[in-house]
Amino acid sequence: MPAIAVSADAPAPTLLEPASTGTLLGLRPFDTPASIEILDNEQLRARGAVTVTDAITQAAGLSAMRHPGNGGSSLSSRGFTDSNSVAQLYDGVRQFGGVGQTFLYDPWAVDRIEVLRGPASVLYGEGAIGGVVNVIPKKPTRGPIENEIQTTIGTHDTQRLGLGSGGALDDKWSYRLDISGNHTDSGLSLGDSRDFAVTAALRLDVSPDLNFTLTQAYAWQEPTRYFGTPLIDGRIDYGLRRQNYNVADSKIIYRDSRTELKAEWSPSPAARVRSRVYYIGSDRDYRDAENYTWQPASGLIQRSAYTDIRHDQRQVGTVTDAAFDGHLFGLANKVAVGFELNHASFKHTNNSPYSGTSLVDPYDVDHGRFINLAGTTPRYRNTADQYALFAEDRLMLTPGWSVLAGLRYDHIDLKRRDLVAGQTAFDTTFNNVGWRVGTVYDLLPTLSVYGQYAEAADPVGSLLLLSPANKDFELSKGRQVEVGLKQTFWDDKGQWTLAAYHIRKDHLVSRDPNDPALRIQVGKQSSRGLEATLGVELTPAWRVDLNAAVLRARYDDFSESVNGVAVSRAGNVPTDVPQRVANAWVSWKFAPQWTASAGLRYVGKRYADAANRLEMAGYTTTNLALQWEPRRDLSLALRAFNVFDRQYAETAYYNQTQWLLGEGRRVELSANYRF
Repeated sequence: MPAIAVSADAPAPTLLEPASTGTLLGLRPFDTPASIEILDNEQLRARGAVTVTDAITQAAGLSAMRHPGNGGSSLSSRGFTDSNSVAQLYDGVRQFGGVGQTFLYDPWAVDRIEVLRGPASVLYGEGAIGGVVNVIPKKPTRGPIENEIQTTIGTHDTQRLGLGSGGALDDKWSYRLDISGNHTDSGLSLGDSRDFAVTAALRLDVSPDLNFTLTQAYAWQEPTRYFGTPLIDGRIDYGLRRQNYNVADSKIIYRDSRTELKAEWSPSPAARVRSRVYYIGSDRDYRDAENYTWQPASGLIQRSAYTDIRHDQRQVGTVTDAAFDGHLFGLANKVAVGFELNHASFKHTNNSPYSGTSLVDPYDVDHGRFINLAGTTPRYRNTADQYALFAEDRLMLTPGWSVLAGLRYDHIDLKRRDLVAGQTAFDTTFNNVGWRVGTVYDLLPTLSVYGQYAEAADPVGSLLLLSPANKDFELSKGRQVEVGLKQTFWDDKGQWTLAAYHIRKDHLVSRDPNDPALRIQVGKQSSRGLEATLGVELTPAWRVDLNAAVLRARYDDFSESVNGVAVSRAGNVPTDVPQRVANAWVSWKFAPQWTASAGLRYVGKRYADAANRLEMAGYTTTNLALQWEPRRDLSLALRAFNVFDRQYAETAYYNQTQWLLGEGRRVELSANYRF
């Protein structure tokens, strides 16, 4: 649920806000040799994103590739895709090795979103060559208790409710509580979706130097049971955009819970220690007919892959780090060191081999009932035990010139137990050292130039889903070179950034040209590009935010098996990668109590297949908003999303000829009251 923005003085540029993502040292993005973007609470409120993924894709260069198989959360960044290459965190904690991030769906409880583009393994472990996104929730605050309620109604039977409360209970205790719920029918057959989330945090300030925070979060989703629209004669027929070919008794349910205890201690102004222990639980239930293929002879749609799948994922862990300010060789120096331990388990219950087929009319669907021929039983359990050691250091060579270096070692023991045979299927180990070195030089007090070299690693598949066929493959290795500029201007009323990068990823799994039945780890993939952002308050009434990304992504060495023959895809664009992405947001306070806003989003063409024969056309969507604030504690907002009802495909399902179409026009009216 998008919260409504309230009037306030112009905030400081996000380049000058300390970031918790991209560095362990509490540095500002301006001082960090990396591309870091912060979407703060004011921006999230003003733009009105309905989902966390919608909010994330307002950052430069990121695009969504949502479908039920990845939990509706997978992203593309810098030419690399999916949760194996673009990691997602919740308040700095990562759920390892699964099939996507289903928590958190609703941005109501989100305070800010931080995006680090490019390799992030040095901070967050394997699987972050394309970047990392950190969703940071609202936290307990000192001061008087403040409450907030927001209600929304809209087209497609949309109803939303958000409740928020936080503040100090006394001189030591403070809290934060956020509750949200949503329902819509999406304008689609079998399109009902609903979700509920609650996040709660209680903080104890033992002293000015020591505090503890206990956090509990729970989320439940029943998303739209839509797996895509099949191509008709090789093309998408937008006349089918309201059709859904799933079965009538289909279901998708996500249940997520998180518990965390965090301690922060500052024994001196020059030292800080943080430690947390946490538990993450995720359960996902699917019962669907997932694959749809057009039959030219009959003109009907064949449904297959009748899947009844349950995921039972658990993770417990601890992360501790300490940072110190001091001097090295007489020069100002910041250093941080830490470790991470976690244990994760993933049980997969299914009805493999997912047999069963049926035929339906593409324009007059008889949904029918689910077919389960094999029966549903627990099939396997993967467990992973991981430990990591990491360190980061910044040395100030002069007051305006710094050098920063980071290092992380990861060790993962992965086991798979076959629950049908009752025996261990495999037991394997992965090790990786990720590192980066960079420098920042202040050309002016408000203008810095930086450069960075980083190395990272991705698994060949989600670790907790790793199959026996992939157990002997190594982690894929990635290397990046990046340079850039960052500046604030007009007395901090504006900021801009520019980044140029080149990333190369080796050890992709490819087909052996001499024996296409075999897969070997020799493939290569690369990308290079430019990213730019601009945010400026032109006048007290006008604000403009722009960002754009242009890149060239290619398979450098990669082969597929086609009818038993190894076919090279070298020179082709990787699947689901747009090479042009841009966002624009303009707001105009045209009267003391009124603000009008408009947003544009452009996503370039993408390919559904590695052969680059199935092209998903680029698209532009337009959002409009009008806000009225008759009192400081009350505001109303009318929002229209995809105003011109642009028809487009957002991504392809695992079946390359089955595309998920983007959401059509939607209008919502919200009322927000604070007390």
